[in-house]
Amino acid sequence: MSHHTSDDAAPVAQKADRRAWIGLAALALPAFIYSMDLTVLHLAVPQITQALKPTSGQLLWMVDIYGFMIAGALVTMGTLGDRIGRRLLLLIGAAAFGVTSLMAAFAPTADMLVVARALQGLAGATLAPSTLSLIRNMFHDDDERRFAIGVWVAAFSVGAVAGPLVGGAILSQFWWGAVFLINVPIMLLLLAVGPVLLPEFRDPHAGRMDILGAAQSLAAVLLLIYGMKRIAEAGPQALNFIAILAGLLVGAAFFRRQARLADPLIDVTLFRKRTFSAALGANIAGPFIVVGVFLFLAQYLQLVLGMGPLEAGLWLAPSGIVFAVGSLAAAPLVRVFSPARILTAGFLLSAVGFLILTWIGSVEGPELALVAMLVFSAGIAPLGTVTTDLILGAAPPERAGAASAISETSFEFGGALGIAVLGSVVTAAYRTAMDRADLDGLPAHAIAEAKDTLGGAIAVAETLAAERGAVLLETAREAFVHAFAVSAGISALLSLAAAFMAAAFLRGAGR
Repeated sequence: MSHHTSDDAAPVAQKADRRAWIGLAALALPAFIYSMDLTVLHLAVPQITQALKPTSGQLLWMVDIYGFMIAGALVTMGTLGDRIGRRLLLLIGAAAFGVTSLMAAFAPTADMLVVARALQGLAGATLAPSTLSLIRNMFHDDDERRFAIGVWVAAFSVGAVAGPLVGGAILSQFWWGAVFLINVPIMLLLLAVGPVLLPEFRDPHAGRMDILGAAQSLAAVLLLIYGMKRIAEAGPQALNFIAILAGLLVGAAFFRRQARLADPLIDVTLFRKRTFSAALGANIAGPFIVVGVFLFLAQYLQLVLGMGPLEAGLWLAPSGIVFAVGSLAAAPLVRVFSPARILTAGFLLSAVGFLILTWIGSVEGPELALVAMLVFSAGIAPLGTVTTDLILGAAPPERAGAASAISETSFEFGGALGIAVLGSVVTAAYRTAMDRADLDGLPAHAIAEAKDTLGGAIAVAETLAAERGAVLLETAREAFVHAFAVSAGISALLSLAAAFMAAAFLRGAGR
């Protein structure tokens, strides 16, 4: 792997002291929490649907706006941390994250919850690049740094999978808003120990902050995602394609501007390094393929198999263990195999898992889903540690904050995009299947609601006579399972493409 030492290290990489290792535990906490909040809402969707009566559009925004705001603001926050201090930004973000979590917990309407989630995402965007770039400053030895990144990625992965489990445990006892309240004590803990355990680091040569660039990067991400979400909800309308085109144009203007600036938000020259760009591509592909599938798995376990939130969370939990073990196993694996081999094998293994999942319609219980999930999780698990280390290694040390922000953005963007695109596929396939179904005799608004989402169909079924309701329920569940199988097939194909990409473009990287 690359042998950079941080710019404030001695030429011989020094070993980390005890304070650094305790500090790593403090940095793993916000990584855990902020990724948990990407998925903690998945199991609460049925309760929120009952309480706040959101439209399918509002529901998609609730689940996604958090991830999109993080993805849009990460680069800005990473660069801001380099300027005002990475620890300072982390602590400001922790305080804001606590406050916005309270807002989300007590949101009285669907729109207010969407707003609270958006603000929570902005606060969350300060946490990730700060934690990752501080790791780069605290661990100068290559093997120690790789292990520390593995711990950070493991916290991130476990958080994403713990979301449904923690959410399920809370939802079985309390109302949906309580899933946000757990963030508050953890953020208070970080505010207490952060100043003691974490070193402050800022780039002494940082120039002026590029405010226009920050606005451009946020606008580009939000326009792109908005267009895709609207296509998911309302189909291909002119306005949606205009939004996507506008996002691409703003994004192009952003990159052109960054190439000219003396103090850019993003060092565009990094993208010319093949290792950097290929690792970034893998970083987008992994979450894209896997995050959406977890959202549908949570719905499948609850709405099709009829599990409660906690039981569904327990069935999803083993993948968290697989992700944690895989993230930590990446460091020793890299000593034996090249990054290209690890990633290629991983994507091929995940393709096998998704192929197993395409048979989900032919079984009754959750066992097949569990086997498929463990296989594709094992394939994707080492990805984060390997790619993050390649990305940080390809960037010069003084660019650590910006590089970790780009790495994180690609990760977030991949996950958010996966939910938007695969979510659209599932929605479209579900609707198509429901269009073929015989729903005669139901009132028009009930038909529309049943065709909109599986949750909607279940709500309609409860208002009908027993026999009629049972038929509708059966039809809607079959339509959802068919749609889920279609998305699993697409994920399998994408995994094969990603394996080919890793083999082709990462050859020779990290040696």
